[in-house]
Amino acid sequence: MKYYKYETHMHTSECSACAHASAEEQVAFYARMGYSGIIITDHFFNGNTTVPDDLSWGEKVERLGLGYENALEAGKKEGIDVFFGFEYSFRGTDFLVYGLSLEWLEKNPQIMELEHWDFCDYVRSLGALVIHAHPFSEAAGRIKEIRLLPRKVDGVEVFNANRSDFENKRALEYAKNYNLIKTAGSDNHIGFMQNKLAGIKTKEKIECIEDFIDIVKHGEFKIFTN
Repeated sequence: MKYYKYETHMHTSECSACAHASAEEQVAFYARMGYSGIIITDHFFNGNTTVPDDLSWGEKVERLGLGYENALEAGKKEGIDVFFGFEYSFRGTDFLVYGLSLEWLEKNPQIMELEHWDFCDYVRSLGALVIHAHPFSEAAGRIKEIRLLPRKVDGVEVFNANRSDFENKRALEYAKNYNLIKTAGSDNHIGFMQNKLAGIKTKEKIECIEDFIDIVKHGEFKIFTN
């Protein structure tokens, strides 16, 4: 049976300060690896972003979309679908957010005034999907405390290709204990240098981010790793 492979968590050097691969390089890599599509999840304004803080809100949103827009154009040439998401952060606690467009963000600057738990409640009420990324990644050294918000998220990234087996196993236990959606992603910052890969595979082709959300919420996918 044919499956479609999708990356759920990745970054571009255009918008994520920690990334070392451009959108074009990332697209070329995933096309070569046989992926059907990728979701660009660059760091939001409260994370490790390249977006300067002194810009207007509209300028910030435009800069946030640069990696996605570049990947979208490259994807058309490579024959790979590209979708938009972002990684929202609160003091090292990260959430992958899917289903909010750049146009929506431009019209809603008030979201930056929300506490992180209220942000999760609000965007989920609008139909967005919120996944707690690598919840036990304290070994990275930058996270001072682990925060779990099982009532504020839809799911948990239970396999992150850049995290240890210990951290991923704890994430899986967390998701099981709270009956949360389980996803996987590579968290790729380095393109062709990425050794481990992960994501989801589906029987149906994903045409838009709403398809992705629907498939994930209904469990119509499988996690895969290499």
